Amino acid sequence: MGQDVHEQGIEREYGRRRRNRPGWLALMAVAVGNSVYQMNRDPNIFGDRARLIADTLLLWLFVWALLASWRQRTFVTADGIVVRGAVRIRRRSWHDIYDIRVEPRRNQRSGDSQWLTLLYDNDGRRLLLPHVDDGQLPQFGAEIDDLRETAARHRGMVWKRRPEVEERIRRQSGHRKAWERATSGALLVLLAMFVVTLCQVATGRDTEAVLLLVCVPLGAFAVLAALLHWHWESQVPPLGRDFRQQPPL
Repeated sequence: MGQDVHEQGIEREYGRRRRNRPGWLALMAVAVGNSVYQMNRDPNIFGDRARLIADTLLLWLFVWALLASWRQRTFVTADGIVVRGAVRIRRRSWHDIYDIRVEPRRNQRSGDSQWLTLLYDNDGRRLLLPHVDDGQLPQFGAEIDDLRETAARHRGMVWKRRPEVEERIRRQSGHRKAWERATSGALLVLLAMFVVTLCQVATGRDTEAVLLLVCVPLGAFAVLAALLHWHWESQVPPLGRDFRQQPPL
């Protein structure tokens, strides 16, 4: 690292080493632009409120993707680990960090990075460390070992499994999966309501776009989230599972 970086108190910075493909950003811009165009080309299909909501969501999605690509970083400082996202900055002091773990990416192509790094604090919450993965770091396993050693040195003790923290992690994992599955279910409902809306437009019937495209999916999300959180224990692995996986060097 350069001298100016050390003077700012940043001991290590993880950013994107591989640039984003321009084609990916261009494809996303075309997709968003076409969606906005399709929503607004005929003012009689959707109401003003539905178009405004859809346009706002689509444009925010594109802006968020650009900000995430430009801003996302993981910093290791003398005080702890800092994660800068698209709009938020989250900090964990060394004494608040319980563990640093690697987990395999789900449904990942063989040519992409296969591992991601997660920070768990003493409350059981997890924090993804952007760009700390085998796609960005040639010596990924050694880097993870070094981060764990740094955390242990600042804590003043080596890592030791604490059942009460593992239970918090387990509970957080169950609730997180409940949110994820409720979101997936709501998106399926949204897709179904979109088809229903198109059928109503095609047959000349009156459409309730706000009701079908906003209220019904949100209602489905609320119901699914409540049910899945109630059954959170069936969504998580048993407490005895070993989470401290080590990626291949």
